[in-house]
Amino acid sequence: MQEVTLEQILLAREARAALQQKLLNTYRCPLVSFTMNIAGPVKTSPLIKRAFETGLSELAKHLPDEKILFCHKTMEITGYEAMLSVDMEAVTLKKICTDIEDAAPLGRLFDMDVLGSDGHKLDRDIVKGDPRNCLVCGAPGRSCAARRLHAVSELQAVTHSIMKEHFALADSNRIAALAVQSLKDEVNTTPKPGLVDRRNNGSHDDMNLELFLCSADALKPYFSECVRIGMETCHLLPHETFPLLRTAGINAEQIMYQTTGGVNTHKGAIYTLGILCGALGRLWTPDKPFSIPLERLLEECAHIVTPHVKADFEAIEALGRPSASDNSASEITAGERLYLESGLTGIRGEVAAGLPSVTSIALPIYWKALKDGLNTNDAGAVTLLHLIARVNDTNLYHRGGTEGAAFAADTARTLLKTAAYPSVKQLEDLDDAFIARNLSPGGCADLLAVTYFLHNLTEYPLQ
Repeated sequence: MQEVTLEQILLAREARAALQQKLLNTYRCPLVSFTMNIAGPVKTSPLIKRAFETGLSELAKHLPDEKILFCHKTMEITGYEAMLSVDMEAVTLKKICTDIEDAAPLGRLFDMDVLGSDGHKLDRDIVKGDPRNCLVCGAPGRSCAARRLHAVSELQAVTHSIMKEHFALADSNRIAALAVQSLKDEVNTTPKPGLVDRRNNGSHDDMNLELFLCSADALKPYFSECVRIGMETCHLLPHETFPLLRTAGINAEQIMYQTTGGVNTHKGAIYTLGILCGALGRLWTPDKPFSIPLERLLEECAHIVTPHVKADFEAIEALGRPSASDNSASEITAGERLYLESGLTGIRGEVAAGLPSVTSIALPIYWKALKDGLNTNDAGAVTLLHLIARVNDTNLYHRGGTEGAAFAADTARTLLKTAAYPSVKQLEDLDDAFIARNLSPGGCADLLAVTYFLHNLTEYPLQ
């Protein structure tokens, strides 16, 4: 990071004043001069730039496009600046800028000066705005700055903390929104064999589309919490993050059941997407929050869960194979029974392995389908078909036994051999066949949701 000299700062101020006068003469309307309140000789960094762009975005939200006659940005070593000529009454414009500065702690770092068309700078009190308090101690007015009561290092630390906390909250909420959207995209993908979608309720008489959508919305705070858990435990070893994620997941299951009236709509997704959100939090940085290679993200997921998954399966094995007369039989879940009987590790094993079914099957198929011109719905439907054909889905084994799981995989493979991209009619016929056998590939559906989630992170990084 480059340090700026006093001479450079003075030259920048002169250039700013000259541009202000030029714009006032040209457009003859009020002017917003936006700079960042950054103490010390270092005025630029990726994080400061992100905060500056956030301030510009807030201005854009509140100023109609047709009112902005001119907008100029400066990205120099002396700091990030923006100048906007706005066709709006000056006091109204000052009110907008003051509200942005006061709306959140990050706004304390914004200096959004408003100059009237006559060049006069408007004070905050003209819109009944409170004086800006000291960044460090909160004392009113500019007395601390005037008397230099706080060291530059102290001001810099507070500035960094404000930016970091702002983006930690914003990014955790945005990741959570992506997780919820991936669940909605999955359930809306139609047609899907044996699963709830827009066509029917699949092989379920206790679920429907509306229930899934309500459940997905109810889980948003949980996904945000998982990201924050990852952020707050990033200094620990990965597996030390897991107990907190597990506790949050157990609580999220209760929220799900309360929302659905006791129906399990998203238990698998609570696990997979919760771990992914936690891993994103662990790898998060405020200046480049999501410049994380996919391989690194999934590796982190594996590190988080592997010791605990190993311990879980060892505990299951310690119970032995339950017999009909064994009292422990009632304590074995369907997934644990399948592990004892067939060695199927389910979604826990999948995540511990770094989600290979997503990286080697789902994402490549989904991306190729999009490249070949399919829309997101149809690309998702064919991706699900490939997962059914190649993944050992414990839900299929639970509902249909070995014979039912084999039927699901065989029919999916056969259909894919006849057409790279099966028609809607072919998929609907397969849906009917699954429903007739009471088959539901819920595990594959969870992997499809993960596919949507990772695709959106890749396509739309949250910079």
